[in-house]
Amino acid sequence: MANLKSLLSDIRACRICVETPRGAPLPHEPRPVVRASTKAKIAVFGQAPGLRVHQSGVPFTDPSGDRLRGWLGLDEDAFYDESKVAIVPLGFCFPGYTEKGADKPPRKECAAAWRAQLMAALPNIETAILVGAYAQKWHLGKRAKSSLTETVLNWRDYAPDYFVTPHPSWRNNSWLKKNPWFGDELLPELRKRVRALTSA
Repeated sequence: MANLKSLLSDIRACRICVETPRGAPLPHEPRPVVRASTKAKIAVFGQAPGLRVHQSGVPFTDPSGDRLRGWLGLDEDAFYDESKVAIVPLGFCFPGYTEKGADKPPRKECAAAWRAQLMAALPNIETAILVGAYAQKWHLGKRAKSSLTETVLNWRDYAPDYFVTPHPSWRNNSWLKKNPWFGDELLPELRKRVRALTSA
């Protein structure tokens, strides 16, 4: 099993996307963002930090984080308690913006270099929240459906090992309005599971 402390130190010093980029280099200095502990029973696996998180160095310090914590039923103290919740994106650095102003996808170098090692170093994860299609495809593989909506609609197929959600961005407000079952059916079960694992 990998030594998590050493591994996290290596990840935070990573410069793969600058030194040997598979595509255009990052538009800024890398600032890998990750939080984890071998004690954590819950993991939040998302896609990549946004600009605000790049600036703060702390994951989900933005309106998306406020919404995500609401989905989980956790306050900031519990959410940022590494002994309870690991927060591990597919790409550790903010990937920059597309021409249309949306966040670019997570850099592929990150998952290829680090993810298998990091998963092996988190032995006590009992439930992982897969935030967005990128995380769902990586972790579920062929079990993921052809679209995010279909994957999330079939959330019972993956729970309690995984709970699948859209990204909590404001860009998904219309999705949430079109799919009220997400809030009515999935979120109560997600909160129940989170409460059980964080209060034990």
